[in-house]
Amino acid sequence: MGPYSILIGLSIAVILSYLFDLAARATKIPSVLMLLLTGIALRQAAEYADFSFTIPQVVLELFGIIGLIMIVLEESLNLKLSRDKGALVRRSFFAAAFILLVQSVAIALLLEAYVGASFQSCLVNAVPLAVISSAVAIPSVANLQGEKQEFIIYESTFSDILGIMFFNFALQENFAQGTSIVTFSRNVIAILLVAVVSTAVLAFLLDRIRLHIKFFLIFAFLILMYSLSKELHLSSLLLVLVFGLAVNNAQMFLKGPRLKRWFRPERLSEELHQLKSITAESAFLIRTFFFLLFGYSITLGNLLSGKLLLQGLTVVAVLTVIRFFYLRYIARTDLIPELFIAPKGLITILLYYSIPATHNIGQISENILFVVILLTGLMMMVGLLMTPGEPEREEV
Repeated sequence: MGPYSILIGLSIAVILSYLFDLAARATKIPSVLMLLLTGIALRQAAEYADFSFTIPQVVLELFGIIGLIMIVLEESLNLKLSRDKGALVRRSFFAAAFILLVQSVAIALLLEAYVGASFQSCLVNAVPLAVISSAVAIPSVANLQGEKQEFIIYESTFSDILGIMFFNFALQENFAQGTSIVTFSRNVIAILLVAVVSTAVLAFLLDRIRLHIKFFLIFAFLILMYSLSKELHLSSLLLVLVFGLAVNNAQMFLKGPRLKRWFRPERLSEELHQLKSITAESAFLIRTFFFLLFGYSITLGNLLSGKLLLQGLTVVAVLTVIRFFYLRYIARTDLIPELFIAPKGLITILLYYSIPATHNIGQISENILFVVILLTGLMMMVGLLMTPGEPEREEV
């Protein structure tokens, strides 16, 4: 393929993704599903034309990591903190934590009974299947308003962060020992300290840099800190959430005269609009290519298996029953569309790729991941279709 052919393909992909977003608003079919199915169709067309092109796993991981950072940053930049939202934040946090823990243990016990591997290995493989993907959930609820939308945004973001933390906890060599709790607590404190320091540095740079090129420098620092924290097995997604919330709620955090002199919240507010715009554009672009490439990496013939579909249906059924029980009997909250909006996606794939060979049980594969992603995506579509229509928000 020549360079112009590649550019034509990339341009068509972006245009299609934009059209899919428009179609998603009208039909409530998640644009992510359209991208995945388009990727599969491209794979079939390529095989029919005897065109061989293999996507390296590292490429998918790079797109996935950057996409996750940009999507969580995009939504955290749109969340306003206030005292009246404290109950909503607590409710979404406890929902994410309880459901993630119970679902992970339930799937792990199911795998242990089916495969016979150690509980730790089964838990490591189960956590990716229990995490809600904010990369899929957040863009899909753009048409919802009020607490329903905010609950889903907070819950999916907390689920991503807690899922990474729980995944790292399950990977510890002293997993079944009491010292694992100490190690885990130490890591949480460490990432919180790193998040506060990194946020202060990034906010200072955002305020002080006068060159017309500044936002991608901020992104580079954010990705650098995220990657360094990840190398230290810390829950680095918390960095992104803290930075976005701090910048979007600068007036709340910068109250002392000394802090206002150093960070100048009025200047941060001036930069916020452009930062939001560039972040949203970047998240859209990365999300487009990631899900197209992931769909392309799936071999359709491997999915046409009754055993594989049964395994995927069993996993989704267990996940849904646990979510129903929590929302109905513990949280006592609405089921429509909250019960149905718990999609798997980008974070599921990234955690799966992070499983060490020593914990690979051979039963969880990319094909099962795709089946679970597809089924939970279809459930989300059903939930959105069952939700009463809301008036379109005015564009600013």
